[in-house]
Amino acid sequence: MISFVRGPVAALSLSQVVIDVNGVGMLVHATPKTLGALVQGEEASLTTAMIVREDSMTLYGFADVGEREVFDTLLSVSGIGPRLALAILAVLEPESIRLGVDAGDGKVFTKVPGVGPKVAGRIVLELKGKLKPTGEAVSATVAAPAMEWKDQVVAAMTSLGWNERDALKAIDAAVTAEPELAEGANVPAVLRATLRRLGQDNTRGKGGVR
Repeated sequence: MISFVRGPVAALSLSQVVIDVNGVGMLVHATPKTLGALVQGEEASLTTAMIVREDSMTLYGFADVGEREVFDTLLSVSGIGPRLALAILAVLEPESIRLGVDAGDGKVFTKVPGVGPKVAGRIVLELKGKLKPTGEAVSATVAAPAMEWKDQVVAAMTSLGWNERDALKAIDAAVTAEPELAEGANVPAVLRATLRRLGQDNTRGKGGVR
């Protein structure tokens, strides 16, 4: 079992990172928030979970042990695999997941693409008592001052490969569509919304959504 990886970032994309661990490139899947904090060529350290299948061994990376714990617990829900568990963590903070389960609030999970009312209800039912709130703030990121949050999102996007002009254009489009993002100045939330919007635009560019 590989519980963490550390080394220079060799390659970075929207959904995964390659970390050079003593000359071996370790491919790690992670959320946009986690990836947005990494910079190609710089040292990185991620807590990891290894999922072993008959035909594959896949690493999933997290910012800390607490996030990995939530990921592992989500996998115990029938019908939820690692990709969906990671998608839940991409949309919801770990503490929001804990609070939703503890309060029996399935609606919070329907914000995640691919999670309908039935799956949300199953998450709450099967995890009741397994995930308790820790008392931490719902968002691990304190709202940044008005001018700083955009700079932070731009930095995260340029580290993922976009140039600054395209990053600013995409951020402005996301904030125009969802004005509350600018009011909250929550960097991970703005980054997720911007990447989600870019993904939708790319899909339309390939022939539209069916």
